[in-house]
Amino acid sequence: MGVATSGIADSPITILVDDDATVRDALEELLNSVGIDTMSFSSGQELLDAKLPDRPGCLVLDVRMPGLSGLDLQHLLAAKGILTPIVFLTGHGDIAMSVGAMKAGAVDFLTKPVRDQTFLDAVSTAIAKDVARRAASTVSRKNLAVYETLTPREREVLRLVVSGAMNKQIASDLGISEITVKLHRSNMMKKMNARSISHLFNIWQSLPVDSR
Repeated sequence: MGVATSGIADSPITILVDDDATVRDALEELLNSVGIDTMSFSSGQELLDAKLPDRPGCLVLDVRMPGLSGLDLQHLLAAKGILTPIVFLTGHGDIAMSVGAMKAGAVDFLTKPVRDQTFLDAVSTAIAKDVARRAASTVSRKNLAVYETLTPREREVLRLVVSGAMNKQIASDLGISEITVKLHRSNMMKKMNARSISHLFNIWQSLPVDSR
């Protein structure tokens, strides 16, 4: 395993998996030259056995390697809940293989030899995707923590408000007075830090589906 890192916790890192040491070294040098830290492995199993840094970044996987292939590794990582974006790099790709990889969520499927700029563009796109995913996950966790402070009745009111129901309809559905609905609605909006109904809807959409 090779590591080239500045040690900055939130700076991006690209994790390379390729059984060809020459390819790994060349890609590390290219990425480091534009300020992207790298970590490299010679096999998929090495990657699975390693403790990976909790940093935004992407995976660059060779498709055909001894042992686990890059496509096998993609499925194993997904099963483990590891959502780091993947760029495939291969000298033996075909259309069916690339379509399968992209359907499974790969950001790009590049064929060796690849132009430096094409490779860097693919890595930059993957890293940006991971940064956005991590930001959305942080927002979701914060909103979920606030949502969990709501009373059961306030949660019922919230669900009906985001469905478009007016106070009168909510009162009828829940069997309570409109005044009580307004009280619950006001408390709920304050707890959720919602500035408007549209803002509340965005907060609602960010919550994990199984928690609503």
